[in-house]
Amino acid sequence: MSLKEKFKFKDRLIKGIELDGQFKISVVKTTDVVQTAKENHHLSMLNTVLLGRAMTAAMLLASELKGEERIKLQLEGNGPVGMITAEANRVGEMRGYVLNPSVELDYSDDQVSIGDGIGLGLLTVSKILYNEAEPRTSTIEIIKGDVLSDMAHYMVQSEQILSAFLLDVDLNNSGDVKQAGGILIQRLPGASEKVLNDLHKVLEKLPPVSELLNDDLYIDEIMERAAGTYKIKELDRQPVHFFCRCSADRFKNALSMLSYDELKAMKGEDQEIICHFCGTKHTVTKKDLHPIIESAKARMN
Repeated sequence: MSLKEKFKFKDRLIKGIELDGQFKISVVKTTDVVQTAKENHHLSMLNTVLLGRAMTAAMLLASELKGEERIKLQLEGNGPVGMITAEANRVGEMRGYVLNPSVELDYSDDQVSIGDGIGLGLLTVSKILYNEAEPRTSTIEIIKGDVLSDMAHYMVQSEQILSAFLLDVDLNNSGDVKQAGGILIQRLPGASEKVLNDLHKVLEKLPPVSELLNDDLYIDEIMERAAGTYKIKELDRQPVHFFCRCSADRFKNALSMLSYDELKAMKGEDQEIICHFCGTKHTVTKKDLHPIIESAKARMN
């Protein structure tokens, strides 16, 4: 593959609108993003798929935001995975983690499905928006635990928008990500129900997103196929990538919020902190810790 082709097939999101304003459509390729998450967190195959779907869904929802506004998805259930958290912002930064990254299911049992990894619980969607002190949060019951069904249910229950979601993560035998991506279609006000019914019929016959990507179809062509006979005008496109803004300075600021007694219990020793979202290790040295402890002590006077 040439450099030009490699650039063309990098992870990206494209967003469009039907020419008569009947629906919006977003398509995203997240192959490298999900593989990075898999490597950073040493994810099992089960968790690679579930977290990959959640991060892809977060990015599709974030495409509706502005600037650095963020979407955070959290699925917490009674299954062995425990909890999945995924975040994305409008500029294409994505990150996420799993509470129990190494767990796997016993698929020799015919009754077991991927949704059993999360099990029964709650899906919480938070929007961190400009000029709003608190996030906008919606919580619904998890209906299947496969992320895809739950996100479609969320759009109807909380956003009250007729929509169609496709989320796909395809792995090879070693557990690495072959392809990952997703599609989100949202009906706009004034559009007839027939439009979404037509699109649902198209999507039912559409091959999985990973299969389309494996066939070297890029997000532009996938968007055209998903739109069926409807014509689309491109609104925006952008690269997406796994990116976390954690830093040693941020963790120093977090430590400065602790009480003097809590800091004193650290005995002035180097503190190693691991970021949940990206797995990066940060060290706060004794030298760094000393002024934080002294400042906390001064607050007591």
